Amino acid sequence: MLEGINPLLIGELLLHLDRMGHSDAVVIADAHFPAWGLGERVIDLPGTATPEVLAAIRTVIPLDDAPGLDLMESADGEVLDVQRELMDAAGTTADTTRFVERFAYYEVAKPAYLMVRTGETRKYGNALLRKGVVGHASA
Repeated sequence: MLEGINPLLIGELLLHLDRMGHSDAVVIADAHFPAWGLGERVIDLPGTATPEVLAAIRTVIPLDDAPGLDLMESADGEVLDVQRELMDAAGTTADTTRFVERFAYYEVAKPAYLMVRTGETRKYGNALLRKGVVGHASA
């Protein structure tokens, strides 16, 4: 454990977040997401929810310029509770978040530097965050 670091940010996760460069992406995936099929680097955090993992990650990395956050669009286009929680955790709004159709989202997510698979069971509980410049306020 480290003081001042969210306990969800395990050593391997911190290592990869540190290695990410400006505009590199991390996908915080729900339990349904094909993270192991799409990603080259996957960390499993079972028993966690995507909003809590996203909030923990945001304590150590800033968002890139808008849209710094992509969410998978629900089947009917409605903004779901889990998506509102993800935007709150990221510090974004519906205006500064990009909603991406499900199959297009897989293509956007595939080149992500890192995927973190959570135990989130709510549908459409996926978030792709782009890392901003550390040490500078995000727009």
